[in-house]
Amino acid sequence: MPAPVIPLDQQLCFSLYATTIAINRTYKPLLDGLGVTYPQYLVLSALWENDGQTISAIGERLALEPSTITPLVKRLEQAGFIARQRNPADERQVVVSLTAQGKALRAESSCLTETLLQRSGLSVEQIVDLNDRVRALNKALTGHMPD
Repeated sequence: MPAPVIPLDQQLCFSLYATTIAINRTYKPLLDGLGVTYPQYLVLSALWENDGQTISAIGERLALEPSTITPLVKRLEQAGFIARQRNPADERQVVVSLTAQGKALRAESSCLTETLLQRSGLSVEQIVDLNDRVRALNKALTGHMPD
């Protein structure tokens, strides 16, 4: 006898997927106003945590390949948010640093968190708890947790 079909709405993977799409749609007009895409925002967020990282380090932090990060970084550089420089100690490495404009964007991006809280109807504590639970699931499935 075949296993019963579990409706999509009852599958955690689909719920997480659909929620990610909903969050991205919520963020899109705000990010458009800031002049960045969501993947570019993630690169900037990694740099706001720790400025002056290599392309490889950013890729590792975001669980993306350097070949995916490089075009994002190039567009962010063209927009004036970051600067790239070869590492004098190792010419193979490119170090990415925030410009003044990139640092200033951090404060402007707080609208993302405010909008997510407002639209979700959840309290800060509920969002933090949900995030902790999703991170624990990620850790259990991957065996590690991104910083």
